[in-house]
Amino acid sequence: MHKKVAVILSGCGVYDGAEIYESVITLLRLDQRGVEVKCFAPNIAQHHVINHLTGEEMPETRNVLVEAARIARGEIADVREANAEDFDALIVPGGFGAAKNLSDFAVNGAQLTVQPEVLALAQAFAAAQKPIGLICIAPALAAKIFGPGVICTIGNDADTAAALGEMGAHHEDCAVDDIVEDENHKLVTTPAYMLANSISEAASGINKLVDRVLELSAASH
Repeated sequence: MHKKVAVILSGCGVYDGAEIYESVITLLRLDQRGVEVKCFAPNIAQHHVINHLTGEEMPETRNVLVEAARIARGEIADVREANAEDFDALIVPGGFGAAKNLSDFAVNGAQLTVQPEVLALAQAFAAAQKPIGLICIAPALAAKIFGPGVICTIGNDADTAAALGEMGAHHEDCAVDDIVEDENHKLVTTPAYMLANSISEAASGINKLVDRVLELSAASH
């Protein structure tokens, strides 16, 4: 059966948006598997803009959807236009945008709030028992999407894992080339650049995540 997967991007660039390598690896793997992909992003201002050469904050504002369109080659829509009924699965790449634009985890930690339209879409996938893949720091959203007891990984960073635990998630340590699956919630997570030292290391786990999400989507029909 022809699969359709929604991908939520959070801008463009590791420090203030979607991690570009993680996003491209995800999109590449989905395409290699013959999946129809639609990218979405919230049409909101970025938390801030970081100079990726110096790491310093820049005195300007940018739009998350406009920046994410760079990765999607313009083929992207406002997340408000997304309908879980139209797709078999949802995947969210990492990058600080997941913790700054899709949520405020970077600022508020365990007291985070998730951007309302992103949360509503993810919860619609969860309610329909359609699989969700969260990459890198994106599993910080898991407890808000699924509620307490959800199983996920961000790798092995103790402080971040503790924050996830405080929110009610159950964190499992995971190697860069592996995935953690919560069977009850059809959630698949992988550390990617929480641990990766190279693009190929990031790809090793992301490819597994995409493959498993597609397997779970087939099982849910």
